[in-house]
Amino acid sequence: MSSGAGPDPRWLRRFGPAGAGVRLVCFPHAGGSASYFYPLAEALAPDADVLAAQYPGRQDRFSEPCLDTVDDLAEAVYRSLGDTARRPFVFFGHSMGSVVAFEVARRLEERTGRSPSRLFASGYPAPSRLPVGAVHRRDDAGVVRELRAIGGTDPAWLDDEDLRAVFLPAVRADYRAIENYTWVPGAPLSCPITTLIGSADPHTTTGSGSAWREHTAAEFDLRVFSGGHFFVDEHRPEIAGLIRSAVEQASESTTITGGTP
Repeated sequence: MSSGAGPDPRWLRRFGPAGAGVRLVCFPHAGGSASYFYPLAEALAPDADVLAAQYPGRQDRFSEPCLDTVDDLAEAVYRSLGDTARRPFVFFGHSMGSVVAFEVARRLEERTGRSPSRLFASGYPAPSRLPVGAVHRRDDAGVVRELRAIGGTDPAWLDDEDLRAVFLPAVRADYRAIENYTWVPGAPLSCPITTLIGSADPHTTTGSGSAWREHTAAEFDLRVFSGGHFFVDEHRPEIAGLIRSAVEQASESTTITGGTP
């Protein structure tokens, strides 16, 4: 991670006021992009400096090759954070993004001694409880069936052959990354973790979500919302309220684990 430099705008897109005291760093789901978090940033304005990861192979990074391992994504985001960890900061990851956020937090703690004020792990089992998956090995029709099943993608995009050709490579690469991910046991994070799950999510149960408790030595909180895998879209005001509370707590403290901002 570079020292004394701001976040790399190629990897981290800003959707909130840069002058806000606390940074929220967001990590998108498989096939997702930074823009998914724009409505959340609007809901949090002006309380947080919102940064959202933009992985290669999508939107304005379409021409760049995708990264297809969680380790590569986490390492790239870690190196792009710049001076983010010198101020209070909060992580929020949805679906695959929760595991990427976890791995970035691990790197921060191991290499700098700093950690998020809180990690929000949304819509995914704990790293130690990930199921075996093979969506990335399906043909295009099979990947589209998965996307229809979990929601979160405009049906018009799924129905249009030309549009599918644009976004399916990134979706497949992300599924390859998360489905081939292997959790390596290690010390739990020192930061609190809040896990958010949907009551009807086909991929995350209360049990697999609760297992995030094993990955923190601090406070753990589990929140269950009505809805499926993309329950965040239906409960954005409530979730923004949880994040705002974490941001306020972080801003009240002048000390981050391992140092001062």
